[in-house]
This record gives sequence, structure tokens and C-alpha cells, in this order.
Amino acid sequence: MKPLIPQSLHAAVDRRWLLPLAVGSALSLLLLVALTTFPLPLPSSSSSAASALFVEHKLAPTPPSPSGAELPRIAFLISGSARDASALRRVLLALYHPRNRYILHLDAEAPDSDRRDLAAGLAAHPVLASAANVRVVDRANLITYRGPTMVASTLHAAAAFLWGHAGAGGSDWDWFINLSASDYPLVTQDDLIHVFSKLPRDLNFIDHTSDIGWKEFQRAKPVIIDPGLYMKKKADVFWIPQRRSVPTAFKLFTGSAWMALSRPFVEYCIWGWDNLPRTVLMYYSNFISSPEGYFHTVVCNAEEFKNTTVNHDLHYISWDNPPKQHPHYLTVEDLDRMVASDAPFARKFHADDPVLDKIDEEILSRGADMPTPGGWCAGTQENGSDPCSVIGDTSLLQPGRGAVRLQRLITSLLSEEKFHPRQCK
Repeated sequence: MKPLIPQSLHAAVDRRWLLPLAVGSALSLLLLVALTTFPLPLPSSSSSAASALFVEHKLAPTPPSPSGAELPRIAFLISGSARDASALRRVLLALYHPRNRYILHLDAEAPDSDRRDLAAGLAAHPVLASAANVRVVDRANLITYRGPTMVASTLHAAAAFLWGHAGAGGSDWDWFINLSASDYPLVTQDDLIHVFSKLPRDLNFIDHTSDIGWKEFQRAKPVIIDPGLYMKKKADVFWIPQRRSVPTAFKLFTGSAWMALSRPFVEYCIWGWDNLPRTVLMYYSNFISSPEGYFHTVVCNAEEFKNTTVNHDLHYISWDNPPKQHPHYLTVEDLDRMVASDAPFARKFHADDPVLDKIDEEILSRGADMPTPGGWCAGTQENGSDPCSVIGDTSLLQPGRGAVRLQRLITSLLSEEKFHPRQCK
């Protein structure tokens, strides 16, 4: 049975709550009037307060220099393996310009003596030593054919180019171009810099397609392990019996392993302020021939970069039809077709093939073991001296016929018929 409560106590309780109830009601009414009369600002997705909550809004690529600003600088990675040291030196001299940045990588299959001799030879070169814009990778990476270690080595060089102050080759460049000891230029650096100086500096020259065809069954679904990721000796990749499905979190793209990438995109791949570059890298670590897919998949799945692609690798390459695993080696018989392609680079060449001498003589005007001459060369030619033994004004360009050919190619690639219709789809 409930205890009885006197009526007088009920009245006392009721009177005790009247004053607080009245005050609370009055305050609530005043607040409602204030909210309807003077609405308070609410945070939106575009407000700085909301943006500060997300790390992605705090990080962004370095804005590219506008076209028409100071002449661009190119960062070149030139890679080779055992017995490629002399070819690497030759390609470097053919590509040399004091404005540019260069990293040479002889992979771990080459003996340490080759790296030491290459570095010593470059240090003894008066022009290269004076400009201090060439570096040789000391702790070489092991590169496994068909494995992801080539991607790792490329990212290593890209990170090295981003590190340090501008004078040491830090952020003081605009495009990153990867080449090998089997490549060779078909234009001078004056030609290349002159044409690129007119371009938007966020463009990425990368041959790509999402029509992966037979590669879905032979490359995307198999799982491989690259011993180069954990062994000291080179060995071929080996295959895992289990297969995997094609990813759904991102779309696969494929294309050429040779490219010219903008600094903002390289920074995105290295710093990775969202997780896409790392996620894709982890996927391609078990992908056969990953250099033909990693950068392509990242650039085409990133909203801020997918509309910056120019669908070309800037190379002349002679393939079988249908293409086999390797292209043809180029000879003197291919020279006219190389020039007619308007491409600034060609591959693949045997070391010291006679066609390279012909390119030096007829296209680059380069003497044996000398840099390709340009407007920066301030020396004399008397008594057969090398005019490029003295560095003059590095902003002085002397573009020639190669610039005309390259400009024709770029104009075609950026035309309404080819630029947007051939971008990431």
C-alpha cells in the first residue's frame, strides 16, 4: 500500500516549482524568438571550419609555374643495368643542359665499380662538375624484369628530386622524364625546353587506356611475387596459384612505361595526401609488368589529375603487329621514320650502334663525348675545342629543326580532336 501524502504537502511542492518553470519558459521563448529573428550561421562543407577537420584539405601539390614564366627545367631519370655505364654516360651527354636535373641509376646487377667509375668520370667533367646537376644513385636498387621494382626505383628517384633545396635539384624543376640506357634523344634540349616553355606545366604525357583486353586475364588476375623486393640477387618473378578479381575501388589503366610527368602529379604520388597512390602501389606490387600500369591508374583515378593527361609517351618505338614483349632494336634504316614521327625520344638501341653516331652528327650536332651544344655554350670552337666547355647564359636558347618537329607533334596532341577525347575514360 502507498503511503498517504498530506494535501498541504502537494500544494507546497507545486508552489516550489512554479518560479523555475516560469523562468525556464520565459528563457525558451526568448531563445526561440532570437533564433527565428536573427538566424545563426551554420557550418557548411565549404567553410574553413569544416575544411579544417579533414587532412586532405590541408595538403595540396605545389602549384605549377604558369606557362610563359621562367624557362622550365626537366628532371631526368636515366636507368641501366650491368654493362650499361658507358651507354648511360652517352645518353646523359646527349641530353645535357645546365638548367636540367639528372639522376643516373645503375641497378644492383651492375658491379659497384661501375657506379664508382661512372660517378668519378662525371665528377671529373669540368662542365658537369661546375653545374652540379647530375647525381649517381650510390645504394642501387635491384630491378627485376617484369616486377614492381622498376616502379619502386622510379619513385625513389622522384623522391630524391623533390628532396633538398632548389640548387640541389629539389623542387626547382617542372617535369620528370624517365629514360633508360637504351633510349636516345631526337631533339636538342634547347628544342625541348623551347617547346615545353609554351605549355601548361600541369600536363602529364602518359600513354594510357582502360581497354586492358588480354592483360586482364594475363596480368590483372594473376598474383606474382618479385624476389627483388626482399632478395639480394636478381631472379625472375614467381606466380601464386590463386587468382584475384579485378579491383572495384579504382579502374585499371595500362600503357607505356615511358612518360613525362608534371611536378604536381609527382608530388601527389610521393606525398600521397590521400590514400590512392599507396593503395594502387600495394595492388601493383603483385602485378606483372607494373610499370605499364601504376602511374596510369593513379593519374586516371585522381580527380585533380585525370584531365591533365596527354595520351602519348613522346617516343618513337617500332613494334611488331600485334606487339610482342619487346620492341625492335632500331638501326640506321629506321632513322627517317624516327625523324618523321616528330617524337623527341626513340628506343630501343644497342649500345654504340652506328645509328647513334648518325643522330649525333645530323640531328644533335654533338661531338664524341661532348654535351649536345645549345645557346648556353660560351666556349670557343678554335682548334677543335668544345664550345660547351664553358657555361654561359642558361636561359639563352637556340632551337632548331627539332623544335619545329616537336612543336608539330605537340600541336597535334593538344588539338580538339585528340586532347580531351583521348583522356582517361
